[in-house]
Amino acid sequence: MSYQLSAVVADAALLAEQTAELDHAVLGELRQDFALLPVTPQLVAELTGALPDFSVADRDAEHPFHLVLSPALSEVLARWSRQGPVAYLEAEFFGGAGYQSAAVWLGGTLSWGPRLDTVFDGPRAEWPLNAALLRLGAEPGAWIDPFAELGLHVERSAEGWLAHGRRRLSADYWDELAEEWEDRQSSG
Repeated sequence: MSYQLSAVVADAALLAEQTAELDHAVLGELRQDFALLPVTPQLVAELTGALPDFSVADRDAEHPFHLVLSPALSEVLARWSRQGPVAYLEAEFFGGAGYQSAAVWLGGTLSWGPRLDTVFDGPRAEWPLNAALLRLGAEPGAWIDPFAELGLHVERSAEGWLAHGRRRLSADYWDELAEEWEDRQSSG
């Protein structure tokens, strides 16, 4: 199975306020009052006035993201971060191989990252996505790590997150469906 993520994650109210007037912004609800904004080419063009650029190089310290974070896009994220921490998260996996990259802006400046991991041999909390989510204020819970705690596992692509947001589903949607099915099975 594959997994692809290119998204901004921040406090839900912050993202709702910053994207209210945008035509191409669709917010996906996460747990703990966070939201996810899928970063699509249309959104980048709307935010920056230019089409996005993508790196064709292998992911490394110099090219941690597939999406090139242009100065204009970085400025948007920095501006949003004056209201609270904002993270850009990127991941791509297929058959167990892949990468995670993340960066966090706070107070109008890049405060952490970008960080990249392709081997995942360190503690889960130090993997880029988890480390960024912790810097946003994600709190531990019943799930294995902040990634799962916030519900970033419920969709596997930008298209999935766009549908999730357009349908106004919660991060607990799939769990609720499973519970309903189990209830029907046990009462039938």
